[in-house]
Amino acid sequence: MDGIRIVIDVDGVLPSAILARLAAGSDDTLPLMTNIGGVLENSTLERIDDTKTAPDGTPWVPNRAGTSTLRETGQHLRGSIGFIAAPAEVQVGAAWEYAHVHQDGAVIKPKDAARLHFMVGNRHVFARQVTIPARPFVGVSADDETAIERVTLDWLSGLISGLPGDRP
Repeated sequence: MDGIRIVIDVDGVLPSAILARLAAGSDDTLPLMTNIGGVLENSTLERIDDTKTAPDGTPWVPNRAGTSTLRETGQHLRGSIGFIAAPAEVQVGAAWEYAHVHQDGAVIKPKDAARLHFMVGNRHVFARQVTIPARPFVGVSADDETAIERVTLDWLSGLISGLPGDRP
């Protein structure tokens, strides 16, 4: 899975009192990572509910049933979306056992029969195999990057607030 790394170089830009405050507060990054996790969880849910696009903006392939993509099984998928935050990282994903099939795509072949059998609407379908296209829902979009930058700047602002000369 792709990730992002936040590096802020303030050498020679900020006064030493602010740098000291940032250094002291940087030990407690869990609130920042929790906020970033919330941003990414919400955007992941939005992809399933509304946009139907991958994090890179590519539209998902429509399903053959003509229904809202990832919504029929979406309650299982949607209900399993979450994040785990730690001081140095945040992980966002889905716990549902078939989530990877939707994220990465898959080819399904029969195990004990010549053909697969399933229903599409009221129609019986028999197939030698079924290809489920990838419909990536987890990842960091350009909008997510902007939101993460905003959350990070807000967090940094909170660290330096309260210094002498700051206004409440």
